[in-house]
Amino acid sequence: METIWIIGAGKFGLRAARWLLKQDGQYSVTLVDQDKASLAQARELGCRVEAGDGIEFLKTRLTREHGPDWIVPAVPVHLAWEWCRLRVDGDHLAPYPLPERLEAHLPNCMHGAGHDIYVSHADFLCPPNCNEPDDRCTKTGEPRKPDMFRLLAGVEFPGITPFVIQSVQLGPGVGGYRPKALFDLLERIEAHRGPCFVATACRCHGVVSGGRMS
Repeated sequence: METIWIIGAGKFGLRAARWLLKQDGQYSVTLVDQDKASLAQARELGCRVEAGDGIEFLKTRLTREHGPDWIVPAVPVHLAWEWCRLRVDGDHLAPYPLPERLEAHLPNCMHGAGHDIYVSHADFLCPPNCNEPDDRCTKTGEPRKPDMFRLLAGVEFPGITPFVIQSVQLGPGVGGYRPKALFDLLERIEAHRGPCFVATACRCHGVVSGGRMS
């Protein structure tokens, strides 16, 4: 049985938990959130629950030696970026506005909170049960475009270094990454100096956060 920490017990976190817990005992799910009502729903589904801030929970409970098999981000912030910021000593990793010209290298950009940019191959609402087929888009039936995590990792822009973690699909509409991938991301960022962007992306969508490492 694989263990999963879902960070965030809102609509997407609870939906992910429902699907995972229906897989014939394949997963043990812990759901982390501050909202008591959401945690009560998670208990009813059969989840273990942890009350508290999800990012702080990862900082204090996740180590290379102790953690789940998978982490599923389901909070309205860029979890990998915020965790890296907490883990880097001092204030060495700070938010940094990305140049507007960079957006020409990114598909279907939409600005989020702070310096976050959401990107997508889709200019439509994707079905929640998409299973990321290898050859064609679930919605349009057209040939699949290049994987977003590869596209972002290959962005070449003067003075900006990309750091990307892949969100792996665990089920329809459920994506996550292994703790090792998160720690590997942190190591690469800690070895860098200067502007960068940190992205989490699956095959079709991603979130990009601008940063500067000093």
